[in-house]
Amino acid sequence: MTKPYELVGLKEVEYKKILDVLGREPNELELNMYGVMWSEHCSYKHSRSLFKHFPTSNEKVLQGPGENAGIVDIGDNLAVAMKIESHNHPSAVEPYQGAATGVGGIIRDIFAMGARPVALLNSLRFGEIDEDQRVKQLFEGVVEGIAGYGNCMGIPTVGGEIHFNQSYQGNPLVNAMCVGIIEHDKIHRGTAKGLGNSIMYVGAATGRDGIGGASFASVELTEESEEKRSAVQVGDPFMEKLLLEACLELLETGCVVGIQDLGAAGLTSACCETATRGEGGMEIDVLKVPRREEGMIPVEVMISESQERMLLIVEKGREEEVNKIVKKWGLYSVIIGKVTNDNMLRVMEGDQVVGEMPAESLDSSGAPKYYKDYEVPAYYNEAKQFKSQDVQEPDNYQETLLEMLKAPNICSREWVYKQYDHMVRTNTVVKPGSDAAVLRVKGTQKGIALTTDCNSRLCYLDPREGSKIAVVEAARNLVCSGAKPLAITDGLNFGSPEKPDRFWQFRESVIGISEACRELDTPVISGNVSFYNETETKAIYPTPIIGMVGVLDDVEKACTSDFKDEGDVILLVGETKDELGGSEYLSRIHGLETGQVPFLNMALEKRLQKLVLETIEEGLVQSAHDLSEGGLAIALAESAISGNVGAKVSLETELRADIALYAESQSRFLITVKKENLTKIKEKISQSESPYTILGEVGGDTLEINVNGDKNTCLPIVEMEDAWRGAIQCIMA
Repeated sequence: MTKPYELVGLKEVEYKKILDVLGREPNELELNMYGVMWSEHCSYKHSRSLFKHFPTSNEKVLQGPGENAGIVDIGDNLAVAMKIESHNHPSAVEPYQGAATGVGGIIRDIFAMGARPVALLNSLRFGEIDEDQRVKQLFEGVVEGIAGYGNCMGIPTVGGEIHFNQSYQGNPLVNAMCVGIIEHDKIHRGTAKGLGNSIMYVGAATGRDGIGGASFASVELTEESEEKRSAVQVGDPFMEKLLLEACLELLETGCVVGIQDLGAAGLTSACCETATRGEGGMEIDVLKVPRREEGMIPVEVMISESQERMLLIVEKGREEEVNKIVKKWGLYSVIIGKVTNDNMLRVMEGDQVVGEMPAESLDSSGAPKYYKDYEVPAYYNEAKQFKSQDVQEPDNYQETLLEMLKAPNICSREWVYKQYDHMVRTNTVVKPGSDAAVLRVKGTQKGIALTTDCNSRLCYLDPREGSKIAVVEAARNLVCSGAKPLAITDGLNFGSPEKPDRFWQFRESVIGISEACRELDTPVISGNVSFYNETETKAIYPTPIIGMVGVLDDVEKACTSDFKDEGDVILLVGETKDELGGSEYLSRIHGLETGQVPFLNMALEKRLQKLVLETIEEGLVQSAHDLSEGGLAIALAESAISGNVGAKVSLETELRADIALYAESQSRFLITVKKENLTKIKEKISQSESPYTILGEVGGDTLEINVNGDKNTCLPIVEMEDAWRGAIQCIMA
């Protein structure tokens, strides 16, 4: 017989801890509140012990982890607030609403800090799209959900990434990122300060949607769990737009001393988190909470995850100011309780106490904390046995390049981002399709560059090195855009932490991210952990998404990846090595996902990033492109297609031609320069003691690649573009 605590996702040992805390049996409401707050989704009970590895501060960080979002200084009394979060399980069950409410939730995290959201990004993972109709339906629904919510909010979706792999079959990943701009002196936090101050509920009415969502996100996906559609929230972007404007106007008045989004676990999490950051206690009356459904009982009100709701801590005596402003925006605004200092979270139903527990015991600091056993999986050492010589060189390099350009992990994402309004608010300087998005910071000369990145195949083959590569690739994308990398927000998506091999993957990944961030001085200022991303048969590949922001002092110096003018000289900065392991070429052409991941030399990486950034800032670089999936051949093709101009390239190498063209060696940039600047560029590269190769020139209407004197490839731009731009459209049609 199933025990009551098991029904809310708790273990016996956790239930005994509740008995110790309360000194009695919890009632149904209290048990459910502990169930949602001690879920993996809310408490991070299997991951908190490893967070100590992350670097989380430097002179630029104004707010690190622990609040709704992280904040980093960009100068001139301005800062960027940013956060990424997952909505994986809801999107697997209801792709449109799962993705839409993921976007809505992350937007609220940003304006809860007092920042105005200026951009959205995403990172998506699906099964093999060309094999499964269900994957196409998930893909289509998720993209529509992201577009539907973001477009209605009037916030541009400016960047992201999408990967397809069999490991995500049945368990897609949907990570949404939001970025806002704020002045230093207008930062707000979710703190219930001031004894006797009013707790006010603002926004939409509460319904039964989303009940148990945090617990639902903290178990593996099974046929039984997928039936829990009540755990998927329903979003209303028009209501959220009103809420955003109302909250930003309220924060300007100075009457709000604390503000918190009602996200996972709803009122329960908002109340206990703000209480523990402030005076320690809170008392609320569930009868005063606006409801849109009849007959709701206290437990439903307290754990509902209905969208578009905020909790405000308002200075006593100024409640009417709040009511007046909120009423103007057509939203609910009611006093539901008060701040106390007795360290208790007390839930009333009128005059009756229906729940009472120490607020801190519900919060992550009071939740269980685990550090699980871990073991290296067998595949890890087996994969390292692969050698490039184990696969044959292609017979036809032209067909190989076209096949690579059509690969779902490489081809154009235009089918996706055409559904997103990426130009709304007219601040987008570099649109989707380049290495990173660039936005103008209104009223200044500054710009910010934004990206999300992760090669999950590399993270599977070597979680520590693959995670380092995710960080440095994100940084390279910003550098190619002319921005100095500042900080990251991470979305850590893994299988069950209770299985030793999965916990090993997670631990290695956290250490890898930490090492790379420390080297680049890009602290982790916010993030999210999503565990239990597995079906009854398999786990996803480890997928630590890196969202990164960088700053341009002069947005007019933003750089893009497309070839510009005939006669420009093409250079490869960095060095290609015999490293086919984990490459898209190995997967797409040879059907193998194995091998040693490329070696990352952090000293060289830092030198090259500094070099490329300085040359862009000095106006010496025409275009810059990071070499990642697909290697040199794909970087050349992408720059030629996006610039609508060809190139003639000659490469002398001791490597086999397919290795030279498709290896995914790290620390490489493809740049173009005007001939008159070539001498100066060569001098700067030599001064930095960095390897480089002059490949050829931009020009014509074909991409011609010669390797060791042989004309390896000669393809018209139009033919490459048809393959690259039409792949997803063809699959989805």
